[in-house]
Amino acid sequence: MRRAKRESPEDAVLEELFAFYREVDACYEGSHCPSSTECCRFGLTGREPYVTSVEVAGLRRAISHRGGLPSAKRRALPMVTTAVVERICPFLDTLGRCSVYESRPLGCRTFYCSRATVTARTRGAAQREFVNRLRDIASRHEPGGDAPRPLSRVFAHK
Repeated sequence: MRRAKRESPEDAVLEELFAFYREVDACYEGSHCPSSTECCRFGLTGREPYVTSVEVAGLRRAISHRGGLPSAKRRALPMVTTAVVERICPFLDTLGRCSVYESRPLGCRTFYCSRATVTARTRGAAQREFVNRLRDIASRHEPGGDAPRPLSRVFAHK
């Protein structure tokens, strides 16, 4: 007789996170991104997603399933702007694609540059509700897990 695999507390909270992500994605259904990767170039835009503990756990799981972060040869190259090398997302590959797209954090799911076509049915208060729901999930993931930190600090290029 085969035993059913027991779900860990982290598995349960990650499933809740991914269900939440599906709801967020549904609100942005029909939106179109030009895939410029500008939003993945934090030094260029001055914007960077901040991630909670549960988002970090989801990203680490995605990294593990794909065998690690893109190698140095497969990562996107930073652009040089005014003699300063910009910070880029550690998940952006040389093809300009997110290597962990299905597990990307809330900030990546809800930010669209000015070139995007956004048909989101949510604005303002609804956006704050997304953040509040994420923080609730993260606070149940681990104590202090709802305190966001910059993505590039958590997943620094090595």
